[in-house]
Amino acid sequence: MDSSQFRDAAKGAIDEIAKYYETLEERPVLPSVKPGYLRPLLPSSTPEEGESWETIQADIDRVIMPGLTHWQSPKFMAFFPCNSSFEAMIGDMYSGAFNAAAFNWICSPAITELETVVMDWVAKLIALPKEFLSDGEGGGIIQGTASEVVLTALVAARERLIRRKLGDMPEGEERMDKAADIRGKLVALGSEHAHSSTQKAAVIAGTRYRSVPASKESNFSVTASALRKTIEECRAKGLEPFYFTITIGSTGTCATDDLEGIAALAKEFPDLWIHVDAAYAGSALVCPEYQHLCTPLASFDSFNFNLHKWLLVNFDCSAFFVKKRRDLMDTYSITPSYLRNPHSESGLVTDYRDWQIPLGRRFRSLKVWFVLRSYGVNGLRAFIRKHVKLGEYFHDLLLQKPEMFSLTTKPAFGLVTFQVKPKMGSSAAAAANQADPAHEALQNDFHADAEAQYREMVNQRTKEVYEKINAKGDFFLTSTIVGGQYVIRVVSATLKSEEKWMKQLFDELIEVAEEKGDVKAA
Repeated sequence: MDSSQFRDAAKGAIDEIAKYYETLEERPVLPSVKPGYLRPLLPSSTPEEGESWETIQADIDRVIMPGLTHWQSPKFMAFFPCNSSFEAMIGDMYSGAFNAAAFNWICSPAITELETVVMDWVAKLIALPKEFLSDGEGGGIIQGTASEVVLTALVAARERLIRRKLGDMPEGEERMDKAADIRGKLVALGSEHAHSSTQKAAVIAGTRYRSVPASKESNFSVTASALRKTIEECRAKGLEPFYFTITIGSTGTCATDDLEGIAALAKEFPDLWIHVDAAYAGSALVCPEYQHLCTPLASFDSFNFNLHKWLLVNFDCSAFFVKKRRDLMDTYSITPSYLRNPHSESGLVTDYRDWQIPLGRRFRSLKVWFVLRSYGVNGLRAFIRKHVKLGEYFHDLLLQKPEMFSLTTKPAFGLVTFQVKPKMGSSAAAAANQADPAHEALQNDFHADAEAQYREMVNQRTKEVYEKINAKGDFFLTSTIVGGQYVIRVVSATLKSEEKWMKQLFDELIEVAEEKGDVKAA
């Protein structure tokens, strides 16, 4: 393909992409294909001769579209969003054109320097403490995902603790043996409701992992007392907690851990690296009404959130900030002769390869720069607030049917969690809805534990309704289990999200619940 053919092909692709976005509402959000659908549609090997672009492009509709889940659809209310924007897409086009493996400053000075500037913009946008800015000891770097960030932080935490314990011991076999002994006793911590990335990072880093309880009484958040207890239990067993993931907006319920309490506790455990995972909810920090959450962050070591979730930058783009960049560089800076150059040796430039696990890196800051400039602070705030209000709207709809739905948690960052109640015909169900433990149904029910039976009935009914909604394919939802409760999660946070889709989902929930023999709608 020459430049002339590229122009024609690119224009055609852009037209198709624009049309795709214009017709998202008409498409079923979930595909109807079966596992393995794609292989029979393709040849068994690479073609011997090149094919025309027209033939290749036609296979987008024939092969790819039937198997897509449409994450940008307003009917996609599962997981957390994976937003995009046309500005970000154009940024990726330029990045693909420049196509540099920008591990050193000299590989493309503009790529390194724009990332430094843009990450400072982002830090100021979300009101991060000044310790995370590049003009001090901290700074920011763009990684692919929050899971990559957690792994990067956890390994750096491990090596920081080992360096502190070994001090000035000379390099050699004895130091390596001592380091291995220390590693064998290290344990990483995370909330029982935290993202699985911390546990996976501990496996990769070769350390132990332990979850910190986060009960319903604390709104599924980790408290300072729960963290202290877990640390003390680990130490009593001869283990050394070295890392903890604190969460702003947990995956299941968007719970936020006790930031202030844990910030105070951090002073007692200076060797405990505390990383703040705000993968989804961190985008809300662009709004002043959420920025009080940032004040305690100065007590923690690192912070990340995914711009590709809720801030209109397409996948992948995870912002990672550290209070002391030297903690990363002391872990990841390994410079063989073929990477040495006068600019890096001068100490006057940033080489982001020293802040991360991989060597090469993409020009991700370009798409962030485009989005920040195009939307501006006010545009980004309006985008976030719209979805927060949609969550509150859906929450209010559920409250209109108290005989059918029960709210698990308060709406948080646009996420609503709830259960579907079973038919109110059994004595166990009636008993469980009474505050009086001496209620007749509890006293006379045939089952020894009527309340436990009712909870199981609620879980089962909720699961049935959830599975039926997804099977219909009009909407895509996800579920989770918190505190023994099987709950449905709903979050609508795409560019095309509107109240009408929330109302349509609400109506479908009622319809499906009725089909399953639940309480009849009035």
